[in-house]
Amino acid sequence: MSGQGRKAAMPRGRPRGRWGLLDRPDGQVVVRCFSEDGKQHREYNFSALTMEGPLRDSLVAAFVRRTAPGAGLTSVDSFNKVHRALVHFDRYLATLPWPPRELSQITPEHFDGFFASREHIHFAPNELADLRHLLNKADGVSEALAGRLAGRMPKRPEGEARSSYSRAEFKRIADASRSLLRVAARRIRESRETLHAFRSGELVPGADRRLARRLELLDWADRVADVPRKPKLAGGSKVSDFPLPWVQKYGTVREHVSRLHLTAEEIAAGAVLLAVMTGENAEVILKTPAAHHRADGYAGGPGTAIVDLRKPRRGRRAYMNLALSEVPDWISIPDRPEDLSTRDELHTPFGLYVLLHELTSRSRKLTGGDRLLIGYCTAGGRGTGRGLRPISEGSLPVGRLGRSLGLLTDEPDEEGNPVPLALRLDLLRLTHIELHQKPVAQTKDTAARTYLLRNRGNITEYHRVVAAALDEEVAKARARRAVTVMSSGEVERARIDPEAVAAEQGLDPGTLKRMLAGELDTVMTACTDNTNSPHAPPGQPCTASFMLCLECECARSLPRHLPLQVLIHDRLAERREQIDPLHWASRFAGAHDRLADLLDEHDDTAVHDARRDASDHDRSLAQRFLNRELDLR
Repeated sequence: MSGQGRKAAMPRGRPRGRWGLLDRPDGQVVVRCFSEDGKQHREYNFSALTMEGPLRDSLVAAFVRRTAPGAGLTSVDSFNKVHRALVHFDRYLATLPWPPRELSQITPEHFDGFFASREHIHFAPNELADLRHLLNKADGVSEALAGRLAGRMPKRPEGEARSSYSRAEFKRIADASRSLLRVAARRIRESRETLHAFRSGELVPGADRRLARRLELLDWADRVADVPRKPKLAGGSKVSDFPLPWVQKYGTVREHVSRLHLTAEEIAAGAVLLAVMTGENAEVILKTPAAHHRADGYAGGPGTAIVDLRKPRRGRRAYMNLALSEVPDWISIPDRPEDLSTRDELHTPFGLYVLLHELTSRSRKLTGGDRLLIGYCTAGGRGTGRGLRPISEGSLPVGRLGRSLGLLTDEPDEEGNPVPLALRLDLLRLTHIELHQKPVAQTKDTAARTYLLRNRGNITEYHRVVAAALDEEVAKARARRAVTVMSSGEVERARIDPEAVAAEQGLDPGTLKRMLAGELDTVMTACTDNTNSPHAPPGQPCTASFMLCLECECARSLPRHLPLQVLIHDRLAERREQIDPLHWASRFAGAHDRLADLLDEHDDTAVHDARRDASDHDRSLAQRFLNRELDLR
């Protein structure tokens, strides 16, 4: 805005600067994009596109707008998808007899034809969606194409059905990862003590040349995370560095460096344990920072470290906190709890975080990074090479770790042979959500639809849990005192001889009279003593849900209550087919069983007539009751 409140004029021409279309002296068409956190960037070269110049310039300008800060895309991976869609669209246009020369010549047929050419590819609907978003950012789109872009898109593919680990497999994975990290912690701590003794003069190698060489290599590993090397020359220029000949006598480069730094496999074990204990996804775990806040204030109580995390897909909720506490997860506790030492840091999220922070502290000082998970890699991709670096998802050897640990599934194959257990972080997250039955950095709907609904593992175990919950609730219903039922004959007799019936029911005649008049009704029963309920302090009015009347000693069931009892019994049975079985078992199974007992007090004809003759008022009251509109708020 200008000082007078008018919109400031935007600079003419193509966007240039730190991001966007770059000025290249060689005439190359290059766009630089930055991730939302500014830590990653990539340059995309569009010079190889075969489409005509005017069309290319329009789509490149749209690409700049689509990947601009604040436009909705936050990561380099999301930029890659848009770039891929544009490149494939260019290849499709090149196959046409008369390809369009400018943006206004692109028609709905071109858009649909592109999808038809890619339809055999699983992610084609996603690619088409990326192209649509790109074209929506372009200037000069025809009205016909704009209408097509606003129309129905092909259905995106459902995520693959995945099988979670069983609880036994989950624990085996965690135990094996703990063992690997315990060995690494012992090795690094002992090496640090040895190096400190050497540098302080407490350890003098003297004439022991072998010890002197090992201490020298330990010192190199601490200072530069490498070993002494010499350059190899070819044609007068250096092509590589090789370790000095004597270094190989004392072990490999990886063995020397790993005496003071975690290896990629050990970092993978740390990532696995973080996934086991927190249920976070791989991206969040790998970007967990070393900077943290100690919520316990070092006061001696249970330790708690709070770290700031960022999950770009959450949009405005991308930034979140993760509290890592010194409380063992129920899944993490051994079968014999007495075997769990209070000093075993690897059974709590806080202990794991502190240990990883300690073991990677020197690596972080050498690289200057802020990531928790940083280790030594013997090789790397895309120009990274060997050395210390934060582990990325592409270089995290989780699968290789699983194979090296020799993990096996619970069930053998058809021939009885053991089956290797594939280790994956996404399956660890799925299993964590499955076992805890609650979302992790996501909505309940996402947890149910994206994770639990697609989970094909633990079906037998889940059925067993539901059956156990049903048995427990039914047993509770049987153990509690059943509601006293008054038959039609008893009601008629109470009108003639109220004193005698009141004595039989343990009531005073005044209460019986009010109950028969309907003044004490509580939806499905009548309440004979509202101020002496087992669900409230003596003398205080009962505030419990009317559902609890079915197990209350103050309740009486009269024939006029039968229609509502039948309606609510039927609605609860319907909900059994509509919601999660475990949720239904824990919340409604007991009430459903008690209502079934009440209905058994009447003959089938009476129940049938009650269901048929229920009034609209009864149906409305039953619906309001089940929607909890009658509860005190």
